[in-house]
Amino acid sequence: MKFRTRAIHAGQAPDPLHGAVMTPVYQTSTFAFNAPDDPGEFDYSRSGNPTRKALEECLASLEHGARGFAFASGMAAESTVMLMYEAGDHFIVSDEIYGGTYRLLMNVMRSKGIAVDLVDLSSPDAVRAAIRPETKLLWMESPTNPLMKVVDIAALADIAREHGIHSACDNTFLSPYLQNPLDLGVDLVVHSTTKYLNGHSDVVGGAVVTRDEGLGERVGYLQNAVGAVPGPWDCFLVMRGIKTLALRMEAHGASALRLAGWLETHPALDRVLYPGLPSHPQHDLACRQARGHGGVFSVFLQGGVKEAHRLLGGLDIFAQAVSLGGVESLVEHPWSMTHVSMPEQARRAMGITENLVRFSVGLEDADDLQADLEQALGA
Repeated sequence: MKFRTRAIHAGQAPDPLHGAVMTPVYQTSTFAFNAPDDPGEFDYSRSGNPTRKALEECLASLEHGARGFAFASGMAAESTVMLMYEAGDHFIVSDEIYGGTYRLLMNVMRSKGIAVDLVDLSSPDAVRAAIRPETKLLWMESPTNPLMKVVDIAALADIAREHGIHSACDNTFLSPYLQNPLDLGVDLVVHSTTKYLNGHSDVVGGAVVTRDEGLGERVGYLQNAVGAVPGPWDCFLVMRGIKTLALRMEAHGASALRLAGWLETHPALDRVLYPGLPSHPQHDLACRQARGHGGVFSVFLQGGVKEAHRLLGGLDIFAQAVSLGGVESLVEHPWSMTHVSMPEQARRAMGITENLVRFSVGLEDADDLQADLEQALGA
């Protein structure tokens, strides 16, 4: 079956009890045993729930994976993956990452004895040079947040496989409709389902999809042991959103490409970062490994923090808010918002400066969004 069909039906057959077409919300903490030594398929909702199972099967199908797992947030998903490793292990991580991932790695995982190196993943030589005998995980984002850098996922997966290292890719910015890292050789895909998969800014969630059953068993064990799982209502909301994912991603991408192209000519901007533009340094690579470019782009303004804050305050339709991927358009200032937990030196080393602004283009009319940008930039 093709993507749009699987998004609506994978893991979501009509309920066998009453024939409900939409997967019911099994709002229960526990399930009756047949006998003390004979549980049914489900016994306790931390360990498994029918609504969550439907979502997990759908996620695995959309990412072409062996196993899918739902979590209470994207960071819960990332944390659970990283708990597969032990003190003394070593991670190679993209030198451009989401601020929450940076905080988890630098302030939590390193305190537990895991070594972390931030590496320019666009350089295969740099990646190979960073590998140690104790290296266990190669972590990538593509595109990166918020600088929209694209890395060669297949090449990185090959390097990891050659050295017996697991590879993981955060696919939040593109969703499985536009990119499938498992098909490019990656072992684990991570999502914040809060973003495009849900698409309506009304739930927080995360997901992990694995390429093989063995790795899935490890993630599944930790999912149950750690217990950072979503409730059934959150799972239902994500499934509801996924049903329109294909349509939404096409609309997000069309408007983002139009706005980013128009902004390239605006005198108030130094640069526009969007992989869908031919001017993007990895445009050709982005077109080869993905089927579209999503609804997020970033810009460097002429000026600094005052100009950035003035722009955000002058917008009427774009709401000043963190997150992305919802039906409404959002704008944020990474220096002050999503990446503020990073030390200033680390932000500057990553390329995040005071004049950087990130946009998430929603599903409003593109004419209205362009007019909103034009009046705010003019002001």
